Amino acid sequence: MSIENENGTLSAILQKIQTEAERKQDYIAKTKDLQVQTVDGNTHIVLEANRGMPTMEFQTNEVAFGQLASNCDIDVRTARRLRDNENYAPEFDNLINKILVNEPKSKMLRTFDGEQPLVRAIVSDKFKTFDNVDLVESALPQLMDSPANWQIVNGTVTDHRLYLRLKSLVQVAEPALGDHMANGILLRNSEVGMGSVEVRQMVFTLACLNGMMSSNITRHTHVTTARGTEDWSVLTAEAKNADNHALQLKLRDVVASYASRESFDQTVEQMRIAHGDIVENGLANPSGVVENVVKVLSLPKKSSADIMAGLMQTIQQSGYSNKPISRATIVNAVTAVAHSADADNVDDWYTNGRAVLDLPRNQWETIAQTPLAA
Repeated sequence: MSIENENGTLSAILQKIQTEAERKQDYIAKTKDLQVQTVDGNTHIVLEANRGMPTMEFQTNEVAFGQLASNCDIDVRTARRLRDNENYAPEFDNLINKILVNEPKSKMLRTFDGEQPLVRAIVSDKFKTFDNVDLVESALPQLMDSPANWQIVNGTVTDHRLYLRLKSLVQVAEPALGDHMANGILLRNSEVGMGSVEVRQMVFTLACLNGMMSSNITRHTHVTTARGTEDWSVLTAEAKNADNHALQLKLRDVVASYASRESFDQTVEQMRIAHGDIVENGLANPSGVVENVVKVLSLPKKSSADIMAGLMQTIQQSGYSNKPISRATIVNAVTAVAHSADADNVDDWYTNGRAVLDLPRNQWETIAQTPLAA
């Protein structure tokens, strides 16, 4: 069974994962063996020769630069300003290098080789290297054989994370007339210390493919006690891979469990009830509704325009047009922002939509009792 979509999204992601897997190299190093240099506005890291390995020089991307600054207890925005100012850059390099020597730590440098070698992350030497290829190898066979008949909706690989989002072609429901929804699943991983390997259940509104997180979530952190211990160097490759293999098996079973119709139906029932939670004066004062949504969810004020656009889109789509604004409408208005969000922020908006669905009654009433515009 093919789970690819018509855009070839999965093929493109798998190709990128494979290409990156072939380029990756990891080095365990003491910070005292690192030298930082700013070259043409970019931070380079020189790894001194050690144990038969030659001296190597790498550029850093913004992820690694941020981790370097955090490791030295320097605010990332301040570090970036100092690096980018040619009057401060030499002094900034000297400060970083002095900290690296005087406060020695053991770190893993996650790199890509090539014409211009790149440090893509500076993480703990105990970081578990459960990489994107490991997640895909553990999850894809289960997804392809699932009776849920999964299909890729969207996904990408960024400097921060891998994202794969799928919908079921057979597990669908209609919580309100015209509002068609499908069960979904999210696979997420970070090779660079920006979060756990994660599997989450989702639901998709089929009219516009707005996604929303389920309350079902499984996370596994990238930390292991084996790496960095005295015994690590004598362990066989089989022993080193045993922990990752166990995690692969767990993920396989979790992916299977999230194909459950029962857990999907629980969210569908919540959406059915949400269609009945009406916002007073919603159509008469949409700006007031959006203002209260931003306040209740503690979102930045600048997000108001995006939520308003999502609201206008939602009230025109099947299942919501010619009806009063409801909690279900607000859920879709919030999750619609994901369509224009940065790739690393998409799931935040799916989570915000879930937060609307789960708002306790007293907080929901702040939105539901929006007054008429003055």
